[in-house]
Amino acid sequence: MSTEGGTKALVAALSANLGIAVSKFVAFAFSGSSSMLAEGVHSIADSGNQVLLLVGGKRSQRAATQEHPFGYGRERYIYAFLVSIVLFSVGGMFAIYEGYEKIAHPHELHNWYWPVGVLVFAIGLESWSFLTAYREAVKDKRGHGWTAYIRRAKAPELPVVLLEDTGALIGLVLALFGVGLTVITGDAVWDGIGTLSIGVLLIAIALVLAVETRSLLIGESAHPEVVAEIRDALVDHDSVTRVIHMRTMHLGPEELLVAAKIAVPAESTATEVAEAIDAAEARVRRAVAIARVIYLEPDIFSAEKEAQGDDPHATPGGPVPDTAH
Repeated sequence: MSTEGGTKALVAALSANLGIAVSKFVAFAFSGSSSMLAEGVHSIADSGNQVLLLVGGKRSQRAATQEHPFGYGRERYIYAFLVSIVLFSVGGMFAIYEGYEKIAHPHELHNWYWPVGVLVFAIGLESWSFLTAYREAVKDKRGHGWTAYIRRAKAPELPVVLLEDTGALIGLVLALFGVGLTVITGDAVWDGIGTLSIGVLLIAIALVLAVETRSLLIGESAHPEVVAEIRDALVDHDSVTRVIHMRTMHLGPEELLVAAKIAVPAESTATEVAEAIDAAEARVRRAVAIARVIYLEPDIFSAEKEAQGDDPHATPGGPVPDTAH
């Protein structure tokens, strides 16, 4: 659902942004408004971002190879991170530069009705794009609040489009504010202030995207409720009596790696242990469809070992053992 909905939202956003970008540059040519120029560059940057996300989605579907045995699912995270860089550098920094120049060297605004008409037109198209992404995200967020959804989402496309469209709508209002005050007061500095505000907004959104996609790139675990489902599925209280410890990590939005040490009865034969592992894997896959890579290590449960906790040297990301002595 998240992949299909994300692609639909991306196509809608790309179509809207291409049409908006053309209209904004036309308005800039007729009026000389720096807000329109900044917004035009913003729309071009957004269009490029949507192309990047579509390319990332396509490349992530490649089959696993010997060099990349876990596949290419994380390519979607890489391209989403690139989006944050493009939004920061091309959109945000350019708008701040253009806004500063307009404030320092204000120019008269010509044919003000061009930027106002284009901004109203752009608000309509961006609203359509935003509503498309919003409807798809409502299906995907499963009752969580919007902040929690942005932070929890494992598929980057919908959160990125939502944030971009929200920023675009706010940016259009800021541009309309700047152009409107310039027309009313006759002072072009307001156009520069609107442009500067757009730049600050874009950089703030880019930083949020960078933080969230960085976390996905490093490797995030499954949601706590998914972890609980996997634990319940592993244990049948007969051939598998408990989960001693477990790690999960998303290899991509729709692919989860599960590694667990499970307790089996001490009297189990090798054949019974192998059958128990196969049955446990089958139960996990029925319970959590995205758990596609599963590694289970059988062991005999020891309350004494459990009380000692995990060996920090054997834990991923833990300290490296000192082998000098």
